[in-house]
Amino acid sequence: MQRLLLSLVLSFQTVWTARFSQEPADQSVVRGQRVILSCVVFNYSGIVQWTKDGLALGIGEDLRAWPRYRVLRVQELGQYNLEILSADLSDDSLYECQAPDAALRSRRAKLTVLIPPDDPVIDGGPEVLLNAGESYNLSCVSRGAKPPSMIEWLKDGLPIEGAVSITEVLADRKRVTTHSYLPIQPVDTDTGRNYSCVATNLAIPTGKSTTVTLNVHHPPTVTLSIEPRSVLEGERVTFTCQAHANPPIMGYRWAKGGVVLQGARESVFTTKADHSFFTEPVSCLVFNAVGKTNVSILVDVHFGPILLVEPQPKTVDVDSDVTLNCKWAGNPPLTLTWFKKGSNMVLSNSNQLYLKSVSQADAGQYVCKAIVPRIGVGETEVTLTVNGPPIISSDPVQYAVRGERGEVKCYIASTPPPDKIVWAWKENVWEKEKGTLLERYTVEQSKPSAEGGGVLSTLTINNVMESDFLSTYNCTAWNSFGPGTMIITLEETGAKMRCRRGKDLNCMPKYGRLTISFSHPHSRGGPSGNNCWRDSGLYHPVVHLPAGPCSYLLPAAQRQ
Repeated sequence: MQRLLLSLVLSFQTVWTARFSQEPADQSVVRGQRVILSCVVFNYSGIVQWTKDGLALGIGEDLRAWPRYRVLRVQELGQYNLEILSADLSDDSLYECQAPDAALRSRRAKLTVLIPPDDPVIDGGPEVLLNAGESYNLSCVSRGAKPPSMIEWLKDGLPIEGAVSITEVLADRKRVTTHSYLPIQPVDTDTGRNYSCVATNLAIPTGKSTTVTLNVHHPPTVTLSIEPRSVLEGERVTFTCQAHANPPIMGYRWAKGGVVLQGARESVFTTKADHSFFTEPVSCLVFNAVGKTNVSILVDVHFGPILLVEPQPKTVDVDSDVTLNCKWAGNPPLTLTWFKKGSNMVLSNSNQLYLKSVSQADAGQYVCKAIVPRIGVGETEVTLTVNGPPIISSDPVQYAVRGERGEVKCYIASTPPPDKIVWAWKENVWEKEKGTLLERYTVEQSKPSAEGGGVLSTLTINNVMESDFLSTYNCTAWNSFGPGTMIITLEETGAKMRCRRGKDLNCMPKYGRLTISFSHPHSRGGPSGNNCWRDSGLYHPVVHLPAGPCSYLLPAAQRQ
């Protein structure tokens, strides 16, 4: 009885003093690696067992139901560590060390099994075929990682931002697949660039990667050059079309001003340049299987003035505003001037000549002149016609010989032409188809080509008499703008007059230049000598007369 009591006392002391000196701790292990969960029970010699997620693994060192599990027992140390070989996802659990005889249970330790991702895969690899300028998402998938993969993108070995990732939990609820998308906008120079997808997690900090190479198809990239850069018209010029493409170039085509140059099929084109090359670009079209590229260039051709817009004749009413247009081309840049023919006054330096409130005096020819420095000059003329009342431009003094046939001329220049012409002298009035004339008088109308389209009305007098010199002749013309009038006088010419030395030369005409033919053998200057001076705009003769009377024949004097 005493022995039984002593045994019970000793047993209670054992239970009372047993405790864990080391409990299992949370751990992480990479799949396939060995892991040990620690358990040391101090002052205990009873049964020790491990549980996994609350399920007892068994008693003893060799756990037959768990061939990769083993209890590493060192009894004198009270050590009962759990060894797990080649850890697997199924080992990812909560573990507890128990000493049932002492009613001891350790803390629950979490064993986390880390699983590296599968090798990442980029869709379309190892070479991704793209088209330049078309947006594309590079897609990389990292499967079965625990914890989920972190994906990083590299471009030619350098990190690149902008990717978007999406995770997908697998059926075991432990592993995760990660999808990463990197948007890119490939250009033709990206062919041969490498994009890498690097997947990392705690199981493989250095990561796993895969790489693809871009093959970017693009139409030809073209550079068009010219040699020499500046030429004179007629000189030769060479065009060079440098191009690269993926896939390779299939051919070239040349054009000028949009018109295909037949026979030009190489990368170099040589020709003579004329002025049209300055405004009509030469283009080089290069094509491959993907597309085509067309590049143009203008030639700096130096050439003289070329008329692009010819000024058009204009007819306007008096007091109207007028704009005349003229356009020249030239290279180097030209200077342009407008002036009225016969005048040096510059009226404009632009393509337009603006005339305000024109009069009939403004009618006439206008010249548009272009000068290209050191190259050449060009000019063109345009006619401005001003509608107004008739303008009569005949001589106010006309001449006839008594007894012969004489003419009084009335030149009428007007636009529009006169629709009525009336002559009046003495008691006579003549109007076409209305007036009656004496037998000695006739009137004729004509349009002499040399007079610029005017009308010449001629009053013819047969057998001119003295009374014809005593009358004035009124020539009046009408058109829709009103009348124009001129008074004409007729003077006698061709008479023989006597002049004596020392007496006034009253026989001299009042108007015109008088040429005196000397018939006296002693006259100065010979048979045709003459001397004149100007007086108040009129010419009067100075005659050196010899001694004695002489007779001089005075031919017709003509007004200056």
